[in-house]
Amino acid sequence: MRLVLFTGKGGVGKTTLAAATGATLAGQGRRTLVVSTDPAHSLADSYGVPLGPEPTEVDRRLDAVQIDSRSLADTAWQRLRGQLGDALAGIGVDALDAAELTVLPGVDELLALGEVRRLAATKHWHAVVVDCGPTAETLRLFALPEAIAGYLRRMYGGAAASVMELGDHLESLRAMLTDREVTTVRLVLTPERMVVAETRRTLTALALRGIRVDGIVANRLIPAAGLWRGGAASWLRERRAQQEAVLAEAGAAGLSGVRLVEHRAAEPVGLDALAEIAKELYGGGDPLAGEADDVAPMLRITESDDGYRLRIALPLGPDADVDLARIDDDLAITIDGFRRLVALPRLLRPCEVTGAETDAEGLVVLLTDPGV
Repeated sequence: MRLVLFTGKGGVGKTTLAAATGATLAGQGRRTLVVSTDPAHSLADSYGVPLGPEPTEVDRRLDAVQIDSRSLADTAWQRLRGQLGDALAGIGVDALDAAELTVLPGVDELLALGEVRRLAATKHWHAVVVDCGPTAETLRLFALPEAIAGYLRRMYGGAAASVMELGDHLESLRAMLTDREVTTVRLVLTPERMVVAETRRTLTALALRGIRVDGIVANRLIPAAGLWRGGAASWLRERRAQQEAVLAEAGAAGLSGVRLVEHRAAEPVGLDALAEIAKELYGGGDPLAGEADDVAPMLRITESDDGYRLRIALPLGPDADVDLARIDDDLAITIDGFRRLVALPRLLRPCEVTGAETDAEGLVVLLTDPGV
């Protein structure tokens, strides 16, 4: 089973591309489920059929679901919240505090991700394509399992079975997202500098989480004007030239292997229109193939004259804001506001961080062992 997640800045067309990818996979003979966790509920509009919280048949071998995270919050979360409240009260937290502590931020997004995992775990489908919410919500969604699981382990680990149940559930979500053989992310952008800059930051943030990105799509590229003449043709050529310049800058900054999809005059609704999108996007190839990426280990250690060099393979923009801090046996890495704790290998735990540098492959942390 493969899990492919589409995300991008709001309004870049990720729902259309996810819907087109799912339809193409089904047309190639794979049982496919397309899931939307986006509150905008645009997936139903793309297919032109009403969708609900349970799989609805869109076409042969193609099903779709619109997850209602608010409804999940009103049912499944209320049960677990009650169990957690009882558990916290049992370890000395009074009833009022327990109620406050169990109102976790991001519960809606967390439950939506859990529903994706539940559907994927049925193994009824060969592929599950997910239309995620806008980038900021998706990054928060991907960060929640690790963050909340760590919080629960530190604060309430072993306190009660319900706490451990939630911790195990969160760990399984994190494992699903970081399984590079199963889960990949496709980033969707439009050829605009602000959108490209956000995409670069997203790429770095996902790498920090250990989540594999196997494709980037530049959507809504202005069609070439050809031999047309007149004011409208001049505008089209100028706008296309601007977009190509932005994509060239993005390629020089490390966003390589970008697939292009041109803007349509009519809104792509229905399977026929989506098939045309997919033909341009994949050229008749396998939508699950993705782009080849570097599968080298995230952490590599080499010796230096005065200690060690820890290479952390991360895509970094030329203006990336990097901050490092040592927290016990972890290295806290913050890049453009996104933070990740990386457990230091045993060899490096006695060492002190003395500096850092960046190169084309990512971040290099310099460490010295004071005992040597």
